[in-house]
Amino acid sequence: MKVKILYFAAVREALECDGEEAELPAGRAAAADIVALLKRRHGDKWESLAQTPLRFAVNCEFAPPSAELRDGDELAIFPPVTGG
Repeated sequence: MKVKILYFAAVREALECDGEEAELPAGRAAAADIVALLKRRHGDKWESLAQTPLRFAVNCEFAPPSAELRDGDELAIFPPVTGG
């Protein structure tokens, strides 16, 4: 199963890229599974995000870390949004 991952704000800055694709084993996968993959893939860069609470969107809809992903989905990862 292939998932497109997009990074925003502090996540994009820490990983030094706008996004990437991830190949996951067939079957069930959740946003939290992608985080585990990214920790392995990006090592020290990902560690800089360890204290940052992350938000997720699956196909442009806010989603919890437990949101199930399907082949071809787009997962956006970003820190909490603030504004004024």
